[in-house]
Amino acid sequence: MTARIIAVTNQKGGVAKTTTAVNLLAAFARKGLRCLLVDIDPQGNASVSSGININTIEEGTYDVLLGDANIEQAIVASADQYDILPAGPELAGAQVELLGFSDKDFRLRDVLAVVAGRYDIILIDTPPSLNVLTINALAAATDVLIPVQCEYFALEGLSGLITTMGMVRKALNPKLTILGVVRTMYDGRNTLTIEVSKQLNKHFQEKVFKTLIPRNIRLAEAPSHGKSALDYDPQCKGSLAYIALANEILG
Repeated sequence: MTARIIAVTNQKGGVAKTTTAVNLLAAFARKGLRCLLVDIDPQGNASVSSGININTIEEGTYDVLLGDANIEQAIVASADQYDILPAGPELAGAQVELLGFSDKDFRLRDVLAVVAGRYDIILIDTPPSLNVLTINALAAATDVLIPVQCEYFALEGLSGLITTMGMVRKALNPKLTILGVVRTMYDGRNTLTIEVSKQLNKHFQEKVFKTLIPRNIRLAEAPSHGKSALDYDPQCKGSLAYIALANEILG
């Protein structure tokens, strides 16, 4: 049995993508699933949120993608109950260096194949832009989870992502599917939030998860402590929402 590989992605930034990747994986891990978080964002926010000092990474996503390190050696245990392939600022350089490889779009897929049998779920935290790193994540993934903040430009960003997914499906990964859309930083008192939420339901129908991720101060505070919210404050509204989302995904 090989892992389910989920790319958490949205080409728009500031939609709680990393927050979703880290806390959802922490929720899966608490259910006894064997979990790996792959940080493929040069900002390294998922790594920081997992208790990793990104300035002292000896081997990480960068080294693995370029073939300079073995993925088994680069994977480390996080501060929570999952493993992580960490990333730091040097990964930004890989965007240029990878262009020299004939298999530049499949580097991540091929290295994950080495460890996929050891995990139940692998989550990939992607950059908030479309580049060779994002393409690698989409080429490696079985599913795409799309976090969306219910605001004015939300649907605009989504149409670009859907187009990209169509291109990836056609050229690189015919099995890529949308796992679902998750509404983040949700504030039910806001009229625009409710309106955008309705539009998402209209466009994506059953692909929109029922679970809503609320605006929550504990979710925002947890990364500065190098922890998931589930570790930082297991009973806060944000933690409970991600546990509910994990349950909904696992069905």
